Amino acid sequence: MGSLPTGTEAVVFDCDGTLVNTEVCWTVAETAIFAAHGHAFGPEQKALVIGRTVEAAGEAMADYFGRPGAGAELAAELLERVRKELAHGAAALPGAAELVRACRAAVPIAVASNSPRELLDTALGSAGLAGYLTHSFAADEVPSPKPAPDLYLTACEALGVAPKRSVAFEDSATGISSARAAGLYVAVVPSLPGADLDHDWLGAGLDEPELLGWARELGC
Repeated sequence: MGSLPTGTEAVVFDCDGTLVNTEVCWTVAETAIFAAHGHAFGPEQKALVIGRTVEAAGEAMADYFGRPGAGAELAAELLERVRKELAHGAAALPGAAELVRACRAAVPIAVASNSPRELLDTALGSAGLAGYLTHSFAADEVPSPKPAPDLYLTACEALGVAPKRSVAFEDSATGISSARAAGLYVAVVPSLPGADLDHDWLGAGLDEPELLGWARELGC
């Protein structure tokens, strides 16, 4: 499980699957696309696309379907399907709002998301978190999105805190690689049960009492 660092000076959250229950929206969209190409969609297939940008997920699906060159077309379809699913609303994950508020009261916080700005704003707004997260960074706003370190480095620079003094909250291997490459401490709550993910701290949910207790001690 590990322990969370007491000297944390900033916290950066992933959005999809970490703060907001949007993975169900993505899964519905992904399942439909896989079905249209004659494939089932389960944990193995989800692992191919989870945490990736829309563009990278499109390329992964093209490879899986044996359709080289179809990545952009599949990405466009995925974006449209996710947009429609998100329009129905997405809720904050258990403990997310409380943890965000507690961290924000003590240290600078931000969101670093592999979603495009349009979907990120929709998700945070739908979950009622937008007002607490004045700093947010989307995949289409950096040269290289996750798994590259750009999103986390950009967030830490905006918050004025060194990455090594910051904690990232993530749920997928792609996001973890990004945070790790940027030099942040990595706290993980996996979206896929049983996933063997690199981590410094590992938990079952953002509603674990240890997290809120840690957040309330920040800045003391």
